[in-house]
Amino acid sequence: MAHPTVPTLAAHGAEIPVIGFGTGMLTGSVGEIVAAALRAGYRHLDAARKYGTEEGVGEGIRAAKIPREKLFITTKVSHENLRPADFARSVDTSLAALGVSHVDLLLVHWPNPQVPLGDTMGALARAKRQGLARHVGVANFNIALLDEAIRLCPEPLVTLQAECHPHLDQTKLLAECRRRGLIFTAYCPLGRGRLLRDPILADIAAHKGRPLAQIALRWLVQQGNIIPIPRSSNPKRMAENLDVFDFALTEDEMKRIAALKRPDGRIADPAGRAPAWD
Repeated sequence: MAHPTVPTLAAHGAEIPVIGFGTGMLTGSVGEIVAAALRAGYRHLDAARKYGTEEGVGEGIRAAKIPREKLFITTKVSHENLRPADFARSVDTSLAALGVSHVDLLLVHWPNPQVPLGDTMGALARAKRQGLARHVGVANFNIALLDEAIRLCPEPLVTLQAECHPHLDQTKLLAECRRRGLIFTAYCPLGRGRLLRDPILADIAAHKGRPLAQIALRWLVQQGNIIPIPRSSNPKRMAENLDVFDFALTEDEMKRIAALKRPDGRIADPAGRAPAWD
C-alpha cells in the first residue's frame, strides 16, 4: 500500500514532517509499535527521556530498517536535568538508548525555575554545536519564557512544543510562534481521546466520510504552522492519522471546530512544573 506524501514545514534550516508519531505513554512492545508506525509511513518520531520509550524507539527504527537520513527524530531533556552537566549526561543517555549518533531535534521538555535559563540554553546550544542535535527548541514554555529562551540561546530555536487541540484555545501562543518564525508542534492533538466523543467533530466527519480523528488533525494541519504528533498503538489508526493531506475543511468547518474551545480544555498541567499559561 502506498504511503501518503507528508509535506514538511521549515524554520531556521529545519525541515520537519508535518505529522509526527508521538511515543509518550506508549505501553506494551514499544519497538513493535514504532516499527509499525514507520512501516505505515511515519518519518518523524517524537521521544523523550522522561517517557521511558527511547530504547523502544531505537528498537523500532532498527526493526523497520528505514535509513537514518530518512528519519526526523526528536527527544527531550527533562526538567530535573537542566543544569549543564546533567543536561549533557541526559543527551548522551538518550542517544545511547535510541542507538543513534545524533537527534534531529533536541528540546527542553519543561522549564525549571530552579535552574538559570541561560545555563540551560547554553547546554542546549552546546549539544547542537557538538553535533549531537541538528536543531533545538523548547516545550511547555509560555510566551515570556519563550522570548527569554530565544534571547539567551546562542543557536536559533526552531519549534515550541505544547498541548494543542480544539478544546484548548492556543491562538495567542500560535500567533506568537508565527511572529518569531517558530513551528508549533502540537502534542495531545486528539485530547488523549476526549475529542473522539465530540458531536461537532462527529458531524463533520460523517459529512466528509472521514474518521473523526482525521478531522481534528486536519484542523491543526490546515492552520499552516502546526505539526501534530498523534499517538496510537493500532496500525489502522496510525495509517488514518497520517492520511490527512488529500482533503480540506471548509472555512465554516474550521470555525465550527475552533468554537469547541473550553476553559477546562487543558490536559497536561503538572503542579509545580507548569508555567503560568498564556
